Amino acid sequence: MGLMMQEDTCLSNVNLEDVRQNHKVQVFIEKANDYLGQIGYTEHGFRHTNMVAELAKKILLELGYSEREAELAAIAGYLHDIGNVAGREGHAQAGVMIALEVLESLGMPPAEIAEVIAAIGNHDDTEVHVVNRVSAALILADKADMHRSRVRNTDFSTFDIHDRVNYAVDESSLVIDRENKSISLYLSIDKTISQVMEYFEIFLTRMIMSRRAANFLDTRFCLIVNGTQLL
Repeated sequence: MGLMMQEDTCLSNVNLEDVRQNHKVQVFIEKANDYLGQIGYTEHGFRHTNMVAELAKKILLELGYSEREAELAAIAGYLHDIGNVAGREGHAQAGVMIALEVLESLGMPPAEIAEVIAAIGNHDDTEVHVVNRVSAALILADKADMHRSRVRNTDFSTFDIHDRVNYAVDESSLVIDRENKSISLYLSIDKTISQVMEYFEIFLTRMIMSRRAANFLDTRFCLIVNGTQLL
């Protein structure tokens, strides 16, 4: 009983909307997206952050985890790329420091902040570890956001491989099947723009991360491209 009461006192009412309305968060996400655009990266603005936040929350809810844990996943999803305001390299660690300050200012308790910043600090492709369910949901949601709407380059003749692969994806969806313990990423790829092998050339690491994240949630990860299951 004492342990349960102690856990309850660690909970807060800080939610995704509180984070969305924070002025610093709004400015930093907008500026981070602008900076990435200047160096040729795909869109990492409010469309991406909202999509990842909502999908991360959906993953945990549909797998039967608590509303509060799902809300923490949504907050982590919204803040995960905010560190790009300080530069692309090391943006996960920069994001941890920014998120820590923001969430403390909103009154979130340390136990919940720890869950969120651990997820943010472990979402990047270069060095990632699935450390909790929040981080697993964030990884799956982040890596599922592949779509032509993310491509900012308007000159098709100058597309690099990242532009081509993202632009070739005209439909993507993540399907969570609690009964069969599976999380499936469905992609429709226009092969006149990019071949499937190009997709694997740049996104294989992301798919390995997604598989690890799904395994952490006691599910299996499946990849279906143009109706064919590849993973």
